[in-house]
Amino acid sequence: MEHSDEKPVASSVNSNSSAGISPSTSPNTSSEQSPSLLSLRHEIRVWTRDLLIAIGLALVIIVFLYQPVKVEGTSMAPLLSDQERIFINKFVYRFEAIHRGDVVVFWYPLDRSKSFIKRVIALPGETVTIRQGVVTVNGVVVPEPYVPPQYEDVSDYGPQRVPADSYFVMGDHRISSNDSRVFGPVPTQFIYGRAVFAYWPVDHFGSLAMTEAESK
Repeated sequence: MEHSDEKPVASSVNSNSSAGISPSTSPNTSSEQSPSLLSLRHEIRVWTRDLLIAIGLALVIIVFLYQPVKVEGTSMAPLLSDQERIFINKFVYRFEAIHRGDVVVFWYPLDRSKSFIKRVIALPGETVTIRQGVVTVNGVVVPEPYVPPQYEDVSDYGPQRVPADSYFVMGDHRISSNDSRVFGPVPTQFIYGRAVFAYWPVDHFGSLAMTEAESK
């Protein structure tokens, strides 16, 4: 009986001894892992916060500075195709002047419920003349690499002097464009944006800056 009573004691001692070791090692392991876990969680929170801020700023820029529009018609082909989606900058002309070659969006002078998109050819005070499709401004030929030969209109026009605070605009698809040759120069106050970026279809994805338009 006494011998059998010692075994549970020994077993109990061993069990307690083992239990005594675990608490001494467990805190050390937790203390080693805890800082790294806290650091990882902090980094995740920082990245999440920065991502949300970036998304918020992007939405503000798109909503207040840029406007998505759908192109209807082929008057600006090959730069822009029918049903193509682009972004226009609505505030750019509050901070800088309109330049020759800019692709602008404006209220149609004969019906302000409609919007047109064309390229600026002549500035206020300049004189436009077209002879057999060749455009000259103040007697100087305007290079137009953005007009493919098959889209040229070889008819004559002008001379036409552009009034102050107005712009002479034309479509790149000259034989299929209702532009300043028909409705006259466009008043500055009618121009409300510049085409800056195409996003659909994906094969047209990219900037609509004049330098890129010329290369197409």
